[in-house]
Amino acid sequence: MVTPQRAPLKPLNEALAQLLAAVQPINAVEQGALLDLDGRVLAQDVVSALHVPPQDNSSMDGYAVRLQDVTAPGVEMAVSQRIPAGSASAALQPHTVARIFTGAPIPAGADAVVMQEDCAAVAGAEGETPRVQVNAIPKPGQWIRRAGEDVASGAVVLSRGMRLGPAELGLAASIGMDRLDVVKRPRVALFSTGDELVMPGTVAPQDMPPGAIYNSNRFFLNSLLRRMGCEVTDYGIVPDQLEATVQALRDASAAHDVILTSGGVSVGEEDHIKPAVQSLGTLDLWQIAIKPGKPFAHGRVGAAHFMGLPGNPVSSFVTFLLLVRPFLLRLQGMVEVAPVGASLRADFDWPRADKRQEFLRARRNANGGLDLFPNQSSGVLTSAVWGDGLVDNPGGQTIRQGDSVRFVSFAELLA
Repeated sequence: MVTPQRAPLKPLNEALAQLLAAVQPINAVEQGALLDLDGRVLAQDVVSALHVPPQDNSSMDGYAVRLQDVTAPGVEMAVSQRIPAGSASAALQPHTVARIFTGAPIPAGADAVVMQEDCAAVAGAEGETPRVQVNAIPKPGQWIRRAGEDVASGAVVLSRGMRLGPAELGLAASIGMDRLDVVKRPRVALFSTGDELVMPGTVAPQDMPPGAIYNSNRFFLNSLLRRMGCEVTDYGIVPDQLEATVQALRDASAAHDVILTSGGVSVGEEDHIKPAVQSLGTLDLWQIAIKPGKPFAHGRVGAAHFMGLPGNPVSSFVTFLLLVRPFLLRLQGMVEVAPVGASLRADFDWPRADKRQEFLRARRNANGGLDLFPNQSSGVLTSAVWGDGLVDNPGGQTIRQGDSVRFVSFAELLA
């Protein structure tokens, strides 16, 4: 009897390229109020209809002057007008200054602002026009913010496919936008498989039956999906029965863009995901050359994409970040979906290289280097809480203290 050869492990970059090639971005668009669009993906370019700032204005509290009137320190001039922010200004008369405040429009004729710390009020009789002594010679354009310095009228300030965050929303507001066109949220159906799973709150810890575990994957996957801008339908735990699994997949495929599961993608007698998906659509089972997270499944159930994650919590967490996250971002029309990462110093030794590409839970220390969580097991979810990112270690690579390693922060992966 000839033992069938196992398919070679698929490199991560190859798996990701294949996965992204299967994405047809969502073309449905909806309009939303700016205050509700954090994390959404822009569906249209945003073009400014005005300059920002709209006119030259002062970046300091002080006095607007004409350069030709201040040729030496100590010049005294009358204060001809007072210009608060949000008010209009008159042309600046020769040999006078204008008291001006931050954000106020520069009066015609003025070509510099002298900050108030470089000026001194001159005492005068009651009822006389206030006078000021200018004690510094200004440079042309000093403390003046020019019209259009931030945004020019007609400029594209936000590009289609950009994910909106606080800065982007603030910029949209600065050009007068209160609503934007965004890509409709991906609809994702989420469920777990496994008769050993118990929902927190249904059984007290002291009453847990032998072999039972609380379903942690459901909670972090739900949170991750929402952070990716998805609309989530949580189907809970599906029993380890073929008929129940088929029915859950059939129901989910009718109204969702993606079906995401954790666990049950192996080939054991109680692993029903594979035959259930294949009975309704297509399925590829991949063995990916990463650690943690080797088993991964992708296919179709009707019009919906199917993605199956491993059951171990850290494997499921890391595989989501490496494969599901970029898939969901591309589904929403984003082009750049790969994390940038950074090169940091390892303040640890990793002498036991694995043939697979490893993603080690680590965190930055006060000395600018990285410390490693002592237990890198795929079942130790504590490592993802303790760490603030992943060391991306190539297959077959050992690490010695002082080596430079690629570090991808959770802040970047979870943004």
